[in-house]
Order: sequence, then C-alpha cells, then structure tokens
Amino acid sequence: MIHACRWLLPIDRPPLERAWIETSDGIIRRFGQGAPPAPAIELGDVALLPGLVNAHTHLELSWMAGRVPPTDSMDAWIQTLMRVRRAGAEGGVGTERAAAAGAIGSMLATGTVLVGDISNTLSSPALLAAAGLGGVVFHEVLGFYAADAPRLVADAVRRLNDAAAAIGGSPVPIRLAMAAHAPYSVSPALFRAIAEWASERPLTVHLGESPEEIEFLHGGRGPIRRMLEQLGVWDAGWEPPMSGPVDYLWSLGYLRPGTLVVHGVHLAEREFDQLRRIGAILVTCPRSNLWVGAGMPRVSHFYATGVPVAIGTDSLASVASLNMFDELAALRRIAPDVTAASLLDSATRVGAEALGFGESHGTIAAGKAAALVAVDVPPGVDDVEEYLVGGVPPSAVRRVP
Repeated sequence: MIHACRWLLPIDRPPLERAWIETSDGIIRRFGQGAPPAPAIELGDVALLPGLVNAHTHLELSWMAGRVPPTDSMDAWIQTLMRVRRAGAEGGVGTERAAAAGAIGSMLATGTVLVGDISNTLSSPALLAAAGLGGVVFHEVLGFYAADAPRLVADAVRRLNDAAAAIGGSPVPIRLAMAAHAPYSVSPALFRAIAEWASERPLTVHLGESPEEIEFLHGGRGPIRRMLEQLGVWDAGWEPPMSGPVDYLWSLGYLRPGTLVVHGVHLAEREFDQLRRIGAILVTCPRSNLWVGAGMPRVSHFYATGVPVAIGTDSLASVASLNMFDELAALRRIAPDVTAASLLDSATRVGAEALGFGESHGTIAAGKAAALVAVDVPPGVDDVEEYLVGGVPPSAVRRVP
C-alpha cells in the first residue's frame, strides 16, 4: 500500500514535501519524495508523521476530570485530590474504568500511539490491550516506612504477574514495570528495593515537581511533613538527605541511564548536569505543572541542558485533555525559542526511546511500525513543523492507514 501526501515528517531528518510512503503488514517498507513509484492513495493536504508518545499520564485518575480545580499551591491540590479519591466515583470501579477507557479513546483519536501510564491499581493494562494502545504501565508503589519495603515490592510483583497473565496475547505491545512515586512518599529502603527488582526494566519517578518537595528534602519540614503526619505514615526514623532530589535518588541507586524523571520544575542547575551525565530522560508536563501550582517549567532551559526531553500530559485530574497536540501548543507558548522540530522530536522519537520502543516507533524509517498519524494542513502553510506545534484541532487528526 502506498500513500501520497503533501508533507512527510520522518522526524530524524527535515520534512519532505510532495512525498509518498509504502507500507505492508503494518511495517514501513520505503518512502521518498516526488512521484510515487506505483499507484498511490492520495491523502491530499496532510502532514504524515509518526504517532505521538504520551510519556506520562495516570489513566486511573480520568474519572476525576473537572473535580480537582487549579490552584496556586501543590499542597492544596494534593489535599483536594486525596479527598476526591477517598470519596470515590459514583458508580464505583465501573465508572472509573469507563472514564479510563474513554480517555484511552481520546488519546487514540488525537494521534497518540504509545503511552507511559502510572497505575496504582493495574486496571489500565487490560483497557489498553482492548483498545489497541501500546506502551508501558508503571505500577506505582508508595510507602514511607522503611520496614515495609520487602512486603510492598513482593505484593507489587504478584500484582504485576497477574496483570501480565491477563493481557497475554495482546495485539499491541504493552510492557509492565514498577515505579516509585516520589522522594516524599517512598522510603530509601523502598527506592533501593524497586531499583534492584527493576534492574533491566524501565524506571520512572516524579522529581523536583514542587517547592514543597525541595523544602522537605533539605530539612524534613513544611507541608509535606505535616501531610505525612496527618495521614499517619510519617516514619520518625527517616532523616532528610539535606540535598536536592537528584543527589538523593542517585545515592539510593534509583537514577540510571534511561530513568524517566518527570516534571523537574524545581531542579537546580547542577542537577541537570547530573541527569545528563547519568543518561536520564526528563519528561515535561507543562499544563499540569501550572494547574497544580507547581510553577512554570523552564522549558527552554530543559532543552539547553542537553538532557533528552520527552513529553507527557499527566492526568485528567490536572489537565483539560490528554491530547498531545494540546501539550505541544502549550510548550510552544512557554518556549518560543525552542524549535518546532525539537518539540516534535520530543513528542515522537524521544518519547518512544524513553519507553523502550525506539527500534519500532518514533521515526519514519524502513522496518519500523506503520503507526502513522495524518494531520490536515491548510493550504498556504510552508512551515509544517511550526503549524503542528501551534494548536491542531482534534478534528484534523486521524490514523493512517
């Protein structure tokens, strides 16, 4: 099957105008510029690009859409989130799963082909398999009591094995992993235990998201300390590392090449150098950062540091949509000096590599999966990359073939 289009974006090279691509059995065979080598399906004025990668979201929170309003303090946002979550959704688990399934459908409809989902309940793998959306589901583990670490990891491993058995034979690639939540909700012993178990698996962590987190690590004080005490999960034996979050997790063996560090809003200058040397990947979620009161991410600086940048939406508890084109538009507004090509690279190639799918997704190349997205482009557009990061309406996006 050959498709012809106005624009073809391989991502790892400049866009091709008046181009074509040949696919068979779900694999890209060849592509080029100019007249197609055989009769082709004419797609018209569209940009054809690799499917987008949402490197960080929480599908199981989708039922909270509209229930946790924006705030200027992450502490206040967390408190509201916990109250809403404790109350639960009307209709219970059925309502929550229906909301997650709807969110998955919205991602597919707006060009996402891979997702990095954070799950406490492991309800999402079966939903992703049923919908045909691949990616990595990170089973998130929390626990601040050091003595609980072995039990928590053992319990998580059993749940992961059950989830893997339930999706056996999935038509799309879905990988299961384990992840620590954040430095303020996970004990040092638990960080070490998760890292040891996941020695050859992907890791992710929320890091440097809020000023409250930095205050807690440097002195063991502030809203986070009070929250842990109120929840009855404070461990009196925990001692603040008196350092930033990158130093802290490096000392625990949790940061390594390929670790997905999510947010990074409040990391210090030297911490970006550390992440680059380690080979970690930064996942930025700017709309969520602003919604929860974490602050404006320094997106231009992220790119200037040389740390690979992937993109996530976070959850519907902190954004209005899981549409990656909406996230790209936010990044363009925040960082007008970052090239459109770099933003698109983050939303495709870097995201695919971050989730371990770099060999099959993220760029248009012979032998890779034909997981392609077509976007209608108005006549007269001569900078197609800039157009794609400027705010694409959902109605203009569709999968091909």
